[in-house]
Amino acid sequence: MADLEKGITREGEGFKGKSWNILGQTYYPKASCDATFAFETNSDPGQFVPVHVHPTQDEFILVLDGVLSLKLDGVWSEAKAGDLVRMPRGVPHGYFNKSDKPARALFWVSPARRLEALFEALDTLTDVPRVIALSAEHEVDFLPPEANA
Repeated sequence: MADLEKGITREGEGFKGKSWNILGQTYYPKASCDATFAFETNSDPGQFVPVHVHPTQDEFILVLDGVLSLKLDGVWSEAKAGDLVRMPRGVPHGYFNKSDKPARALFWVSPARRLEALFEALDTLTDVPRVIALSAEHEVDFLPPEANA
């Protein structure tokens, strides 16, 4: 069992110096243990993560900078800096930077399960069908493209 390690993960850095390029977005792990996994995302205008489901994890987004458009359980909404988004396990969700400015957010899931391992596997991959297959192997299920409309 991995326990939470005490300490500070500095702004602009990842826990233990890690970062990942997930389909052009930079992700920085901020904390990791069995109970939770936290990571920062940096999304340029036009970047997004399509609608998907975490069947075994609750997920949260704290928007730090910018605006994210969210599709949460089939309903579109916007989250701005300071807003917290709650996404219970099993609820379809996706986020999209539809603005003309970068967005930065802190995400975390509970329990951690296999999400960090997924990000390790996805780092620098550009083959979208492989990304979808690896995600399913790590308990993240993407919905068909029409779910993003």
